[in-house]
Amino acid sequence: MNKPRKKATPEKVTPEKAASGGWRLQDDRPPTFKGWLSTDADEIRRREWRGRTEIVDVHALDGTPQPFGDYRVTSSSGSSYTVEIRSLREHINSCGCMDHRTNRLGTCKHIEGVLHHLRGGREAASKRRRSQVRESTDRVEVFLDERDGRAVRMMAPDTMEGAMAGVDSAFAQEVERHCRGLRRGSRRALDALREMARAHPDRLRVSRSLERWIDDRKTPARRRRERARFVADLEAGRRSFGFLKQPLLPYQIEGALHLAFGERVLLADDMGLGKTVQAIAACALLRELRGLERVLVVSPASLKAEWEEQIAKFSDLPSTIVFGGYPARLAAYRRHTFFTLCNYEQVVSDGKGLLDALRPDIVILDEAQRIKNWQTKTANAVKKLQSRYAFVLTGTPLENRIDEIYSIVQFLDPELLGPLFRFNREFYALDARGKPSGFRNLEELARRVSTVMLRRRKQDVENELPGRTTKTFFVPMTEVQTKTYEDYDLYVKRLANLARKRPLTREEFDRLQKYLACMRMVCDTPYILGDENRDCPKMEEIERLLPDLLDDPERKIIVFSEWVRMLELVRDYAAGAGIEFSWHTGSTPQPRRRPEIRRFREDPECRLFLSSESGGVGLNLQVADTVINMDLPWNPARLEQRIARAWRKHQTRPVTVINLVSEETIEHRMLGLLDAKRVLAEGVLDGHGDLSEIPLPTGRAAFMERLNAVLGSQAKAAPGGAATGGAPPRPPDPIQRLGDELRFEHGATLRRIFAREGDEAVLVVLDLPPERIVEEEHRLAASTGLNVTSIDSATYESMLRLAQAGLIALPEGGLREVYPASDPEDSRPDGRILRARTLVERAEHKLKAAALLEGGGFAEEARAPAVEAARFAVASLAAVRGAPEPGDAESAAAFLLAQEPENIPGGPPRDAMRALSGDEPEGGEVAGIEEFV
Repeated sequence: MNKPRKKATPEKVTPEKAASGGWRLQDDRPPTFKGWLSTDADEIRRREWRGRTEIVDVHALDGTPQPFGDYRVTSSSGSSYTVEIRSLREHINSCGCMDHRTNRLGTCKHIEGVLHHLRGGREAASKRRRSQVRESTDRVEVFLDERDGRAVRMMAPDTMEGAMAGVDSAFAQEVERHCRGLRRGSRRALDALREMARAHPDRLRVSRSLERWIDDRKTPARRRRERARFVADLEAGRRSFGFLKQPLLPYQIEGALHLAFGERVLLADDMGLGKTVQAIAACALLRELRGLERVLVVSPASLKAEWEEQIAKFSDLPSTIVFGGYPARLAAYRRHTFFTLCNYEQVVSDGKGLLDALRPDIVILDEAQRIKNWQTKTANAVKKLQSRYAFVLTGTPLENRIDEIYSIVQFLDPELLGPLFRFNREFYALDARGKPSGFRNLEELARRVSTVMLRRRKQDVENELPGRTTKTFFVPMTEVQTKTYEDYDLYVKRLANLARKRPLTREEFDRLQKYLACMRMVCDTPYILGDENRDCPKMEEIERLLPDLLDDPERKIIVFSEWVRMLELVRDYAAGAGIEFSWHTGSTPQPRRRPEIRRFREDPECRLFLSSESGGVGLNLQVADTVINMDLPWNPARLEQRIARAWRKHQTRPVTVINLVSEETIEHRMLGLLDAKRVLAEGVLDGHGDLSEIPLPTGRAAFMERLNAVLGSQAKAAPGGAATGGAPPRPPDPIQRLGDELRFEHGATLRRIFAREGDEAVLVVLDLPPERIVEEEHRLAASTGLNVTSIDSATYESMLRLAQAGLIALPEGGLREVYPASDPEDSRPDGRILRARTLVERAEHKLKAAALLEGGGFAEEARAPAVEAARFAVASLAAVRGAPEPGDAESAAAFLLAQEPENIPGGPPRDAMRALSGDEPEGGEVAGIEEFV
């Protein structure tokens, strides 16, 4: 017989309890759902649970009858809202929070917290029993029913006979008459109802939410009227953009008006059409029309100087770049210059201090794809920025998934696409497990986004831009490249077969991403992987192309690669051929970047601009008329960003784009994948094509999509990973394959591998913590099918001593040494140097993993190994100096802060400190950490 469940009883909430987890009940469990599958009832249960566990204070406001009155509610996050309670059973109560405004459920955690408080309080329950208090208010209520339809509603007390029995007939008729006017959007009707409520507070309550509802209804018409008046004045000569130092093109004037009179909108023009200029013009216009005084521009750090230049070029308005330590940054915010220029990382770190010091009238987000992932620290910090006006600028609001546009629009207007659960329900088809299996209603998504977005493609203004020609050169790989490529191809096929049977574990998925990135690197050259072999047919193509291209003395060329080592090969060739170049990668210090850019723009002898992805956004390089892509990114938007450095406004020459692609490889098959992603973006943003037939490129589908791009026509592999068709390649020796995998995964921490003759028993010696050695043993046994035993070096040496003493016996026939130790015994340095060298090797291994992930389009996933790389590098410094090695990122940062900068090789490790302190990486920061390591 089951024991009865213990009845949950409410606890008294104190600040101490709030800080340790909020208002929790015994035996209370959060509701669980299948993936993204949830009904409205499920979502209400979620909010009921959060109301019980996250509300720390409920305070009845003075002067209102209880329990159907107004309450001030505080949650464990510290936010407070006013809640109006009018029913204990129907979801028609009101709250000022954003969730209540957008979820269309009629409730939220704050409301549920008050209801829990009212239902659970002993005193309230005693009063209810004595007086048989009704379940809803005994006043007439006029409020906004936030459920589907969002209708103005008038509700009479539920105990009355007849519609308004017990209430004066003339009073009732007057309320109803004003409600009819209110439903038509009449502010005069709302004012009349409020006056009646003030005169008769015991008979009528008018909800606070109606004020916002009236504003929301009237705002679009007001904006259209104001814009129409300005355009009329502009055409009549009564107004002008004379406050700008440079004239705007017609489409740029339209963009500036869209921003200024749209107030919170998205400008998604193609790269190179002058979004920065249009935003500057809109800010200057609002200063003229409405006296706005403070603009906060948030951009990638590398673009702050670009903004400063553009502001000075187009206006006389002052600007301040925010830099330095926290006190210096606060001083910059308090300066209240018209334009304040900061980067996304500063928004994350400065938070409330920034807002309190600056109080911006306008917030501009440049390259706003930085907030496309709604769950990141950057997105959450940016969405706390408060201002009446918000301009979001990005040429790529949708790169891979439709929820990227959701995150961007949520910053502008959270009500437009609603909460995430409704967005997922409306625009994804979900399978029985709650996982996305396809798209739905994309036409409706495009329609809603179009209400805040203005987007022009280059072809829309092509009469104002020169032509663009794209040439793709397919080059073969050498034998060395092909062999290396096929090795990784086998690894991928093995994991692909596994993925078809079951979802990969996180560790397996991470290895797959590394192998995919390695395949792309090999398409350039094995040199990128740290190999000394520099086989690179693409460089042979470059050596043929550049002399012909540079015969034109006016031509300048931008060369892009995701991999810095590929750029090194181009640099070495250029230096040997006497071709002057500029260099721009993530490891280029910020003070050096601007001189490198200016030199390329202004020096006629500087013909090449060699850049990693750090130069792929925001830079104005119209002096170039040729873009060479040494490799292709996964993302078509990133490819367009590269090209747009040259093919943009003020370009006077036709632009040539040259893509170098290794034939019959992952690069070759990526061309189709890039087209598929381009179709999705153009369908949602531009309304092109049949939106009902766009495949789903997210979640598991995206994962399999990349696998198919790798495997191509060999997508169906034979058991064991061999491709079908023709004679399958001979499978590699499993023990040798294990050695390859361990060397790739662990580098110098792998000390030895032994195999017992005659069976598949393997002994692996690893310098890892004990718990990691056990994890590796289980993983290797499961993934290889071998009988794997893992031990550390100390255990191995103890085993040898015991064997020499005759206390244990080695296997008959002995052990075959598959992989020897990296250093012979007689050549090892002293212990501290050896430990430091090992730590540096571990840092390099982690950094290599981070670079692979970042290069493969997984910048966020690259963060964890990048932080570990910085930590291991700091630990190596500590080992050399005989100091305790830091065990986590925080202690590593503290160790660095305690060192004298001149004692750290390479100078102050800015990028390492940024990573260790928890700031999110800026594009190219992995390369910056690499320099420190």
